[in-house]
Amino acid sequence: MRIGRGALIRGLIGIAISVIAIVILLRSVDVAEVVDILRGASPAWIGVMILATLVDIGARGGRWQALLAPIAALPYRRVLGYTYIGYLANNILPARLGELVRSHALGEGEGISRTTVLGTVVVERIVDTVMVVSIASVSVLVLSARGVMSSAVLLGLAFVTLLVVALGLGMAAHRLPGADRAVAFLERWPRIVELGRRLRDGLRVAGRPRTLAAAIALSALAWGASITTFLAGGQAVGIQLTLAQGALVATGVALATIVPSGPGFVGTFELTAAAIIAPFGIDHDTAVAMAVLVHATILVVTSVGGAIAAIRMRIGLTTGAGDTIAGPDPDDVPGAEDAGRAGEGG
Repeated sequence: MRIGRGALIRGLIGIAISVIAIVILLRSVDVAEVVDILRGASPAWIGVMILATLVDIGARGGRWQALLAPIAALPYRRVLGYTYIGYLANNILPARLGELVRSHALGEGEGISRTTVLGTVVVERIVDTVMVVSIASVSVLVLSARGVMSSAVLLGLAFVTLLVVALGLGMAAHRLPGADRAVAFLERWPRIVELGRRLRDGLRVAGRPRTLAAAIALSALAWGASITTFLAGGQAVGIQLTLAQGALVATGVALATIVPSGPGFVGTFELTAAAIIAPFGIDHDTAVAMAVLVHATILVVTSVGGAIAAIRMRIGLTTGAGDTIAGPDPDDVPGAEDAGRAGEGG
């Protein structure tokens, strides 16, 4: 899978943003103090963080499996493996390119159109964003938060509205006025028409009530575990966060990842978390230490899990401008189209 020029530019911008965030962070803390705090972190609470992170990613794997079910019935273990591979790719590639990597890996590994798989990832991202903004909104109300965070939530609400409208248009594009004329015009480029059809096949899973309900329920479980990771991270360094505070930090960091950043969101993760914690009256060095501990836990769990999955599934990843995933293009594999359509009538 070659990275296009647009993705490459976005990646370079993301790296630049991360570098700036790291510089700002280093200038605002006593690095030696942060290191001392991390050395004294509670091993027991770190264990809770690891467990919560495993539950978080496990629920996200189950959510993706539920969204893929109308297209192809895939074993949970394999979908979870592709989920981990996507996280590993996000850890080593900038600008969330892991989303494309896992779509490619699953499509190629299971003989399903990558474009259709990408459609389910789009639905997954929308469900996740709706959940994040909802939790953040409730947290802001409970904490009576003001300033940047409340503004970010309002922007998030507007963004979610646009996403939902865009999803609806994508699902019903073939029924809109003038759709026939548009298709007739685009038939000059059959490949574009076919890609559009396959993408719509993936987006259409959002129109299945049971599928959508399962995705929402598993999202709630995932975010409950994610918030627990932040709460446990606070306990590990002596910070007592309330449930609302932990939820605000977790969702605030998630909203910050919408902005392009470097591999693994290094710098932007810590800077955002520390900025959100600041109004709670917590020492800045301690807040940064907590953010570093939580982030390190997530990176280690996802990187180890992704490496194990890649080895077991024999998927090779190479980084750089010519990023590749070993194997043939599933859209060129005979029968891939039929596999992409499987389950449409269910």
